[in-house]
Amino acid sequence: MRIGWGWKIALLYGSFVVLILCLVIASNNQHFDLVSKDYYDAEIGYQKIIDAGKNQSALSAPLMVHANENSVTIDFPEEFRNKELSGNIEFYAPVNAQWDRSFKISAQNNSASIPRNRLQNTRYTVKISCTVDGKNYYQESEIMLHS
Repeated sequence: MRIGWGWKIALLYGSFVVLILCLVIASNNQHFDLVSKDYYDAEIGYQKIIDAGKNQSALSAPLMVHANENSVTIDFPEEFRNKELSGNIEFYAPVNAQWDRSFKISAQNNSASIPRNRLQNTRYTVKISCTVDGKNYYQESEIMLHS
């Protein structure tokens, strides 16, 4: 049995429609996490982050973020030694919003330490915002945590 050219075109168009329907259904089942739930409110205050980033770049050294098997440690520059530090350390996981964590800065000996058991083994963007002597500082660093 031979299939005529009319049936071949109909099969081609039919398979194209089925393919498009499969793509639409698959795209509707995708889950997208926003960077933050209050994204638009955060955008309005972004100028403060830009100014804090400029203050950070004026320091003698950047904040150093490193990890071992027990903790993630943030080392602050010498300008912060023996000064009152306040602020937040946010761990943003682009893979899953449920893995995001936020910690208050608790610095001892010019460094802050976060236990690894409170974080997942994934890539994090570490967002450090702190205030020292009434001046705001902000830095983002990438860190890959793996076992």
